[in-house]
Amino acid sequence: MNQQVKEKLKKQLEQELREIEQQLEESERPEATELSNYDNHPADNASDLTDQLTEMAIDEHRGDDAEEIKRALQAMQDGTYGKCSVCGEDIPLGRLEAMPKALTCVEHAEQKEENLRPVEEEVISASSKSDDFEEVEAFGSSDTPSDKS
Repeated sequence: MNQQVKEKLKKQLEQELREIEQQLEESERPEATELSNYDNHPADNASDLTDQLTEMAIDEHRGDDAEEIKRALQAMQDGTYGKCSVCGEDIPLGRLEAMPKALTCVEHAEQKEENLRPVEEEVISASSKSDDFEEVEAFGSSDTPSDKS
């Protein structure tokens, strides 16, 4: 990768980082629309909560983007930019132009995305175990004696 292309990508990353940081500074949390929940319909409260959670998720995504850009800029300073951080192979210029913050080749980027599973999946299984129901039934059920025969 020549120095001119590298400078162009660096300017693009710096501009994107400035925009994200500005958006984060200007971001305001939506306030509740009511002073009291006493006479509110639950849907009104749910709408307020949804707005707040959406804004929080967007801000978190922007923060993650900013961190990725900072890592890419640091890689430029270290002289490792343009090389896959996993295998060390050159990252294709087309990928860097489309996604300047990329630090891995396409093959290793896909592996990274596969590992982004919810932690709950480690604890909760998709299939129910037959002994789970017996364990729960020990606490009682709504079955009548005629249902059990």
